[in-house]
Amino acid sequence: HPRAMAGPARVVRSGQKDELYRSGLRSGAGAALHGLAGAKKWLEWRREVELLSDVAYFVLTTLAGYQTLGEEYVNIVQVDSTKKRVPSFPRRAILISLHTVVPYCLEKGLLHLEHELQAEPGDSRTSQSNPALGLSSRTLIRNWIQKQVGELTAQQKKTVLQIVYVLKQCVPLLHRLHLAVFYISGTFYHLSKRITGIRYLHFGGPQGEDQSVRTSYKLLGIISLFHLLLTIGVQMYSFKQKQRARQEWKLHRNLAHQKNMTKEKTTGRHSRCTLCLEERRHTTATPCGHLFCWECITEWCNTRTECPLCREKFHPQKLIYLRHYQL
Repeated sequence: HPRAMAGPARVVRSGQKDELYRSGLRSGAGAALHGLAGAKKWLEWRREVELLSDVAYFVLTTLAGYQTLGEEYVNIVQVDSTKKRVPSFPRRAILISLHTVVPYCLEKGLLHLEHELQAEPGDSRTSQSNPALGLSSRTLIRNWIQKQVGELTAQQKKTVLQIVYVLKQCVPLLHRLHLAVFYISGTFYHLSKRITGIRYLHFGGPQGEDQSVRTSYKLLGIISLFHLLLTIGVQMYSFKQKQRARQEWKLHRNLAHQKNMTKEKTTGRHSRCTLCLEERRHTTATPCGHLFCWECITEWCNTRTECPLCREKFHPQKLIYLRHYQL
């Protein structure tokens, strides 16, 4: 049969068709788990079931040496970098791993790492009930990360947490950059195929694609690049704004603390709340004129609708929060 390099339109249609069948397989497997084990187990194992479904789909097609359903739909075949041979078994295995297992491990690893860095020293139980972390403390990934994080200092944890944040932002941007490059060049629709050097040949039917189609994809790629640059610019500007706001908040907090310390020295017992016997925070007045902390008096009103001092009845809606109150 005559053959030629598959154009971007056929590769995209193939990828979309494969995604359609994969989503159907994932949905069926998830529904089966939900019916057999219940909603709790389905929520805990959902991501792993999706991974196993994707691996099964590609093992039964690509790894076994057959076309995927999407590739068969548009009549394209995988070839290695020589463009003359079908990719070897190890190359196909690496392709499937990069396409399914590696993204899963990266996602779970970043989630576990972020959770461990943000958790307090005695807050290990909460991670086991977090559905986003999947297998909780039973995974080897989490145990290894927990051990490594335990050896870090507070400053090192802060630095690593910033790196994790940057990575979580960069991974989607990398995929968008790769997609834009595909639209322009017309090869390697998936990042895993670019790494393994696997391309597509088209067999039978009309050879090549209309030049206007390729031009349209190149234009789409250029627009995608501009949009990506704009997104990066907006994110950098937003990051700088957050840094500036954080610095201003620290300055404001320090000034407020110094002001409270000075006020505490000058006012003495007259600024104390009679409910908690501590310095009043967010001073609030009752209709009868007595002053309390906002938290204290609202909690008091949950059980009694009267002033703690003079016992005058009032509705909680009548409480007055005093802004900029000095005494």
